[in-house]
Amino acid sequence: MDAAAAKLIGAGLAMIGAIGAGAGIGIVTSGAVQAMSRNPDVTGTIQTNMILGIAFAEAVAIYCLVVALLILFVF
Repeated sequence: MDAAAAKLIGAGLAMIGAIGAGAGIGIVTSGAVQAMSRNPDVTGTIQTNMILGIAFAEAVAIYCLVVALLILFVF
């Protein structure tokens, strides 16, 4: 196998973690919308927790992207 092909495969495998981040963001948003519809009095608290959850899930996707870019352009 060529070294360039191995780099592309490795970068693709590194981005598999972005699937989990996307699923996590969907689950967090779904739960927050359901919670806000059931109890509108605590919408502010739920929104704050939802934004934090989305930020943490998005951080995982950014780490995957950084690793993929490192594989492609540094190694």
